[in-house]
Amino acid sequence: MMHRRFLALAAVTVLAMGSARAAEWVPSWTASPQPLWDDSFPLPVLVPGDPGDRTVRQVLRVSLGGPRLRIEVSNAYGAAPLAIGAAAVALAGDAPPGAVVPGSVRPVTVSGRRSFTVPPGASALSDPVDLAVDPLGSIAVSLYLPQPGPVTTFHWDGLQTAAIAPGNQVDRDAVTDAVPTTTRPYLSRVIVEAAEGARTVVAFGDSITDGAASTLDANRRWPDFLAARLAPHNIAVLNAGISGARLLHDGMGRNALARFDRDVLAQGDVAAVVVLIGINDIAWPGHPFAPDLPPPAVDDLIAGYRQLIARARVAGVPIVGATLTPFRGALAGTPFEGYHTPEKDRLRHEVNAWIRESGAFDAVLDLDAVLRDPDDPSRLRPDYDSGDHLHASDAGNKAIADAVAPTLIRPAGGSASAGRGSGPAPGSAGRPGG
Repeated sequence: MMHRRFLALAAVTVLAMGSARAAEWVPSWTASPQPLWDDSFPLPVLVPGDPGDRTVRQVLRVSLGGPRLRIEVSNAYGAAPLAIGAAAVALAGDAPPGAVVPGSVRPVTVSGRRSFTVPPGASALSDPVDLAVDPLGSIAVSLYLPQPGPVTTFHWDGLQTAAIAPGNQVDRDAVTDAVPTTTRPYLSRVIVEAAEGARTVVAFGDSITDGAASTLDANRRWPDFLAARLAPHNIAVLNAGISGARLLHDGMGRNALARFDRDVLAQGDVAAVVVLIGINDIAWPGHPFAPDLPPPAVDDLIAGYRQLIARARVAGVPIVGATLTPFRGALAGTPFEGYHTPEKDRLRHEVNAWIRESGAFDAVLDLDAVLRDPDDPSRLRPDYDSGDHLHASDAGNKAIADAVAPTLIRPAGGSASAGRGSGPAPGSAGRPGG
């Protein structure tokens, strides 16, 4: 009798689980967590030394919308528990930074609690919040940090003005006495209750993917442009770029091999990942960012790419390799002179030749071809150059997104049409991997 009761209970549980899947919880926005670096690195961390008894209000644009959402708070690099005294989410207003649509503020709870603690190395996922947000809609997330202590987990290059205000102001329509920051303390992900069949595409890379040098507060990173294209097709685009990221070494964030599972494979039903990383591995050695590091061997970089490919294959995620973009003249005339040398550019060409010709990736996105100057292929095209000769302009970011053809997105339950031998996936800018 007990056995039959157990089976009946299990059947009811399975039926209940099945009936609840008319909508799906899908990541709609991410900011890859980073640890803070010390004063020996030549770039400042740009976070307040002690944000205790402060409210941090961050604005972001989601990919897909839905009637409910959840937020994720990360303490990935904290050595002590992270206390959140209160949290709230609202529809973002137009101005000033930190203002929200009146009446849209909703309290955020974690496990039913308005205040909560995130253990070291962990993250906290909120309970569902009844706040309807449109596709490509902007929201404001407020976190009240009651305890003194330095920020330990953040995203450095937020490219969105956030507000840090005294006291607990999470429930206010507009925060007062705020100071701005463009970093993202602790907030790592927004998940929405999207329509059934929603998918995600992850853009995994460095500052070029993170959007460095694109227009502040304008959502003109290349993953933003791609998100605008794919949202009508129920596909979210997640930006897993970290400025300064490298394939093989830590620095302004953990190396790609250390964070790939968290930032890509753990995102759920990933339709494809586009990998654009490696230029900092080539350019940092012998430069102020890594003065004592020897140049990498091309075989070591290839081995790193093959590790990403192997992990993606095991997870059933199609992986697209992007060629490294031109960078002659990069950061010239700044304290970071020497980022580009002819020897480093030769190594970039060797890596690009392998990406194009090896057949290792499921598809190739030839961004070198998309962005290079026809009159000087070692440089970015002038209209695609942000001015630092390394990062794309807003127009260049749109060109990158436009080069990603819809055919590289794997249909739900199917395989990628961008797979080996299936024909050109990334359009005129790419070729199949096989």
